[in-house]
Amino acid sequence: MVVRLMVLLALLNGSASAGPAPWYKYRAMAGGQVICVQTDPGPQFQRFAGPFQNAGCRP
Repeated sequence: MVVRLMVLLALLNGSASAGPAPWYKYRAMAGGQVICVQTDPGPQFQRFAGPFQNAGCRP
């Protein structure tokens, strides 16, 4: 029982140190629209700047 508790606490401790995901600027291949997102919007966009620490994609 104690061993299980120790393993659970060790696993929870590792996840608490995770940081926020970075932000990137993407440009649409057709039209040139620029967006700032944390996840890849798909093959129709190309990443051209980043990583940034905020949603405004500003340093």
